[in-house]
Amino acid sequence: MKRSPLRIAFFGLILSSVSCSVMKDSTKTTNSFPKLSLEAHRGGRGLYPEESIAAMKNAIDLPQVTTLEMDCHITKDKKVVVFHDDYLNPKFVLKPDGTEIPEKDKSLKIYAMNYKDLIKYDIGSKFYKEFPEQKKQVTRIAKLADLIDSTEAYALQKRTAPMFYNIEVKSKEDKDGIYHPRVEEFVDLMVQVITEKKIAARTVIQSFDIRAVKYLNKAYPQLKVSYLIEGNYTKNAQETIAALGFTPFIISPHYKLVTSEFVKQYHKANVKVIPWTVNSKAEIEQLKALKVDGIISDYPNLF
Repeated sequence: MKRSPLRIAFFGLILSSVSCSVMKDSTKTTNSFPKLSLEAHRGGRGLYPEESIAAMKNAIDLPQVTTLEMDCHITKDKKVVVFHDDYLNPKFVLKPDGTEIPEKDKSLKIYAMNYKDLIKYDIGSKFYKEFPEQKKQVTRIAKLADLIDSTEAYALQKRTAPMFYNIEVKSKEDKDGIYHPRVEEFVDLMVQVITEKKIAARTVIQSFDIRAVKYLNKAYPQLKVSYLIEGNYTKNAQETIAALGFTPFIISPHYKLVTSEFVKQYHKANVKVIPWTVNSKAEIEQLKALKVDGIISDYPNLF
């Protein structure tokens, strides 16, 4: 869809102002990236409703956790919300009246809903069979800005140092204009919130979408970027960096891809290795022995 000159100018202004803010924010902090980034995946969805403020606060209560990992989508009215799926997943979401969404229904798209309607759905009360230990409580989808406000305030009470953030752009090339805006607009809206909340220097932005990763590096070179890769990925470190056109701060592979040679290749290229999603104590310890730079887990209590 062709964008009007006014719209292009508007987002150009946002990009310019946000980029400046990122630079200012980055120069203010003395916080260095964790030596071992121990990350609560979706806030630690094995323990609390995923992507929720309650999950993030629980992760902050676990002293070994350094980083809050989460995903973002964009609503119809351009709000950045913290949620993984691009639709309201019947596995764990209830309608505003408390009834269940039909099991195979994927029609309730985040991008097709205004936030005032989205917030009426409960994402935390329904039993989620994949995570039977998850604490059940009425939970609403949070805007990224509100979640950051809550976690920053809570960490200030509970910690001697602030938390780090790992935030994913949930975009796919074949879903532009259907499940999310164009990838550049998606990224701009996310980065605007991150910089306004003054956490840019403590934030990594990650994505499986190579377009998002490339655009982040081009438009916001001050930000730390992580490239997520699936378990069937076959390129080596040199080929990956060539495909990206730059050296990312982090490569984040499915944990089954990680070997001593994998870690060696990326470390030689000065890229950190942070695998996902590792949910057993034994596998966590095995990966630590391979000298990875972090671990992402649904069960941050296992760290």
